[in-house]
Amino acid sequence: MADHLIAIGALVLVFTLSTFTSVHMGALALVAAFAVGSTVAGENADDVFGGFPGDLFVVLVGVTFLFAIAKNNGTIEWLVHAATRAVGGRIALIPWVMFLITAVLTAVGAVVPAAVGVIAPIGMSFCVRYRIDPLLMGLLVINGASAGGFSPASVFGSITNGVVERNDLPGDPGLLFVASFLFNAALSVVAYFLFGGRHLLGRRAEDITPAQHTPGAPGTLGGTESTGGGTKDVGGTHGADDTKGTGGTRGTGDTWDTGGTRGTGGTRGIGGAATATLAPAHTETSALRLDRPRVLTLLGLLGMVAGALFLDYNVGLMALTVVVVLTLADPESAKGAVERCAWSTVLLVCGVVTFVGVMERMGTIDWLGDSVAKIDSPLLGALLICLIGAVVSAFASTTGILGALIPLAVPFLMAGQVSTVGLIIALAVSSSVVDSSPLSTSGALVTANAPEEVRPQVFGALMKWGLSMALLVPLTTWALFVVPGQG
Repeated sequence: MADHLIAIGALVLVFTLSTFTSVHMGALALVAAFAVGSTVAGENADDVFGGFPGDLFVVLVGVTFLFAIAKNNGTIEWLVHAATRAVGGRIALIPWVMFLITAVLTAVGAVVPAAVGVIAPIGMSFCVRYRIDPLLMGLLVINGASAGGFSPASVFGSITNGVVERNDLPGDPGLLFVASFLFNAALSVVAYFLFGGRHLLGRRAEDITPAQHTPGAPGTLGGTESTGGGTKDVGGTHGADDTKGTGGTRGTGDTWDTGGTRGTGGTRGIGGAATATLAPAHTETSALRLDRPRVLTLLGLLGMVAGALFLDYNVGLMALTVVVVLTLADPESAKGAVERCAWSTVLLVCGVVTFVGVMERMGTIDWLGDSVAKIDSPLLGALLICLIGAVVSAFASTTGILGALIPLAVPFLMAGQVSTVGLIIALAVSSSVVDSSPLSTSGALVTANAPEEVRPQVFGALMKWGLSMALLVPLTTWALFVVPGQG
């Protein structure tokens, strides 16, 4: 028992130090795996690395590599332009466009923080221009990322389904994806009407004039726009129909760019300003043209999703195959893509899973699961697991939590007293919805991209929302997915 308590204490220490210090959770987990494995479990380095998740490594590298190329060649920009134009200037639909785009990105393999990092600045720019509550926009972007996050081709889905498969538990990847998507969509409807969505109904983009974007104007976020001199400060994004010459004339376009370098030497960042002169590659015509590299990328993404859903192919290997084909067809789009792979997430996931492997070989996971299973009420034990996942994930990485907590539930699930599929869904949703906390990665990204003058308010509102989700969502998912399937 003492060995198990040491291992559990080390895991808690990993999460605590990574939350309150700048030390990377993945690095801490690998150090903990080495320390606990060599001193408590009596393992050597080969034994410790035996638990390294090579399959997850390939998935993470493959899908983030492909996502980086898709961003390089303008496929992501094309998707944003096409989706935004499709709503025909209806402001009430813009937050839902951001929800769907983020969901699609994570569903095809983009890491959740990467997708939020791309879409959040765009969404916040819409807030400034069309007077949308940044909390509303931020929550729909985060919920969209979680909605798509459990597809069979996604990182969350790969982690969850992989743990279920390795432990020979009954699983249903399709049901997990659909349940997560519908739950996040329903939660977004609630957030939409709680945070000003009904005031957007009936408003159109052409009704908003540049004069309405003045500091302190009713309904604005306090942001400013310059109609002359060639710059405007709206979080670094711009309307694609804008004519940006040296005079700074602006149009009324509704499509937005996803980031990168602007003009001749000017750059944009979070909350930054865009230079007036656009490089030809970022004009509206270029952004909306479906050229050969973009067609190939879209076909590759569709093929990867279809292969994962219908043929049970390995997502990581398919993604790397698409990467190789795209690189051969358009070498320019692959420049810098390797550097933009989610190496931080790769280290995090592989580190946590490696340490959990040490705990599994020590019997700690079985001991913990048996302890939960011995609770008189199986339903109470299931609720406890969901609550642990939600509360811990609100202060740490969901990716790391999924890799650690789902194995914890395995012995409990093997008792057969609750529905395996139901508890996996409840645990997955409970652990991911709380990403809205500003202490979690997605919430932090939204807070950082909010207009500076309302950033403290956004932080406080997201904190309240995230903590309320940590308490309410486990109860809700437990009632929806676990209680009906009790054995």
